[in-house]
Amino acid sequence: MARLLKRLMLAMGIACVAIGAFHLVLGIDSVPGEGSAGATVDSRERYYGAIFLGYGLAWIWAARQSPVSSQAVRWLAGIFLLGGAGRIVSMALYGQPQWFQVVLTVIELAMPPLYFWLSTADEKAEATRLREAGEEVP
Repeated sequence: MARLLKRLMLAMGIACVAIGAFHLVLGIDSVPGEGSAGATVDSRERYYGAIFLGYGLAWIWAARQSPVSSQAVRWLAGIFLLGGAGRIVSMALYGQPQWFQVVLTVIELAMPPLYFWLSTADEKAEATRLREAGEEVP
C-alpha cells in the first residue's frame, strides 16, 4: 500500500506539473473554446497554470518524504477535492462545460477518497519496519 501511495502521488505530481506548465506557456490557447477571451483571461490562465505547477511540485515533494506525511497527503487531496467541488458549483450555475472538463471533474471527485484512504500507508509501513528492527516507534 505504501508503494501504491508513493506511485500515485508521483503520478499526480507529474501530471499537475505538466498541466500547469501547459497552461502557463499557452495561456488561453490551452483551454478549448477560450481562444478569444482576451488579455485578462489569458493573464489569469497563466497565473493559475503557475499555481497548478507548484501544486504538482508539492505532490512530488511530499511523495519523496520518508515516511510520506499522512497530513500532507490529506491536505493535498483535500485541495484537489475542493477544485472538483468548485467545478460542481460551476455546473450547477452555468451548465455542463466542454466534455473533457466533465472527465476532469470525475477524476477530481474520485481520487481524493483514495488518497485519504491510503494517506497513512507509508507511516504504518515505517512503523512496522522500525518494530521489526527492534527500534523505538515514535
